[in-house]
Amino acid sequence: MSDQPNQSASASKVAAVTIYSTPWCAFCRTEKQWLDSLGVSYISKDIEEDPNAKEELLAKLGGQFQGVPTTDIGGEMIVGFDRPKLQDALKKNSLLAA
Repeated sequence: MSDQPNQSASASKVAAVTIYSTPWCAFCRTEKQWLDSLGVSYISKDIEEDPNAKEELLAKLGGQFQGVPTTDIGGEMIVGFDRPKLQDALKKNSLLAA
């Protein structure tokens, strides 16, 4: 499957957030819904359906897969749906109101 931007992404803002996920992951779905509610643009990559996405994720993690969701926000890798870390990274990258 190809990269799928979320539907609420504004056309003027390029997504600086990539979520590596699987279809069965409840925390992945919850994180995407949370980002949608905040109006944050993101690209979702399914690591089970897309071998390139899995290789990309492993490369970013130095080959140490730790679970899903794993979110890349401006180059910062956040494993799990960790709202405080996600919010900090979004603010640091000017993707969320302070």
